Amino acid sequence: MESGKQLSGTLALAVFTAALGSLQYGYSLGVINAPQTVIERHYGRSLGVLPPEGLTRSVNHTEEEVPHPSVVMYWSLSVAIFSVGGMISSFLVGFVGDLRGRIKGMLMVNVLAIAGGLLMGLAKMGKVHLMVISGRAVMGFYCGLSSGLVPMYIGEIAPVAYRGALGTLHQLAIVTGILISQVIGLDFLLGNDDMWPLLLGLSGAPAVLQSLLLPLCPESPRYLYIKLGKEEEARKCLKRFKGEYDTSKDIAEMRKEKEEAMKEEQVSILTLVRSPVYRQQLIVALMMHLSQQFSGINAIFYYSTAIFASAGVSQPVFATIGVGVINTIFTMISVMLVDRAGRRTLTLIGLGGMCCCAIIMTIGLVYLTTYPWMSYVSMTGIFLFVSFFEIGPGPIPWFIVAELFSQGPRPAAIALAGCCNWTSNFIIGMTFSYLEALCKSYVFIIFAVILFCSTVFTYCRVPETKGKTFEEIANEFQRRRRGRPSEPKAATELEHLKNSTEA
Repeated sequence: MESGKQLSGTLALAVFTAALGSLQYGYSLGVINAPQTVIERHYGRSLGVLPPEGLTRSVNHTEEEVPHPSVVMYWSLSVAIFSVGGMISSFLVGFVGDLRGRIKGMLMVNVLAIAGGLLMGLAKMGKVHLMVISGRAVMGFYCGLSSGLVPMYIGEIAPVAYRGALGTLHQLAIVTGILISQVIGLDFLLGNDDMWPLLLGLSGAPAVLQSLLLPLCPESPRYLYIKLGKEEEARKCLKRFKGEYDTSKDIAEMRKEKEEAMKEEQVSILTLVRSPVYRQQLIVALMMHLSQQFSGINAIFYYSTAIFASAGVSQPVFATIGVGVINTIFTMISVMLVDRAGRRTLTLIGLGGMCCCAIIMTIGLVYLTTYPWMSYVSMTGIFLFVSFFEIGPGPIPWFIVAELFSQGPRPAAIALAGCCNWTSNFIIGMTFSYLEALCKSYVFIIFAVILFCSTVFTYCRVPETKGKTFEEIANEFQRRRRGRPSEPKAATELEHLKNSTEA
């Protein structure tokens, strides 16, 4: 889509509106952490293992230090159920996206977000623990769908020259949502005994705004033309996105992609996994999502407050918010760099830098008791670790899947990659505390090894997709699969590509 005006007000509105779903995802990820001890007290009262509210002031410290086992169980379920909901719904991304279109799909799933927000916001009106767990489950189900639909829509409407920058906005919205939840979750704002239901209930607020704006956004022209065959509507949407211009070049590109897609049956998840035609792309897509989650970034957020406390920071929660600010700033930097430096380059820099930072943090933790100043080494390691993550490994896996696959297999690929991301997120969340207890100060060596392997894999197997059409990207994979043939053979490869719906 190189013709016509590249960036317009309509395109900006559409990307902003879609990214509200990602903001909501980030908010839901971060909101549960700040008010943990407050909510655990309410769980205790709801379960009958703590005295009523008026009698708890004298025992608050005991409650915080040693929560009742049933409280711990229900709290863990409140945190974990979010990922479980996402794991399940991520498989439905392709179905929902194709059912009524990308815009109506996002509009439909907002019902889940609003319902989840209401369940948590009204938690005090019922059994607190059941209301929060139910709300988190519904919100997780929504976020699993949203984390697939948003990159899919943005990837399809973005001009090639800006596809990376606009795709990175998904991650920027996520980290912004996390930061907002950290700030308003402070105890003197909403993270207190009276206001915490409102804090959790606000998880559904972006869905309300998004529902008002989505009807103003054009549908994906690629969906309209390739999936529904509505050429005239696709032309109208192209002009809404890019102003008055000759749409023939864009339509011709989509027509070619549609012709290739029609030569094979609809690509299901099972077909995608089995087909050798898509195997190279699929391995790259899944490995990038695995390297994102198994990099240890969530473990860093989990562990940062304890490291800041050991460094003598009187309010470690503010230092953790500082990490959130760094998170957001470096995602913005990635937005500016991704279409200049390229996806592969930024991913390599990010993974390699994180690997070094994990080693630095390990050294800081090992020698913490011997040299008190080593805590500052660990703190520096944390800030740099987060910075390198947001430069490449954080944002790029979310949108590169849409670049690696053409219209036919794209929904199935995004669903599979999303499930992979949610599942690995859940595994890290459930196992990190056990790894920490087992390895103690050496826990980040595990992540350093994973990051080193991920860096090597990216260097050897991940192609650069910057500025390339879907056909060029897929053709490169096919040439790799056949051992990089000479030019005449490459032409034959393109014919094979056309016969297998790759574009």
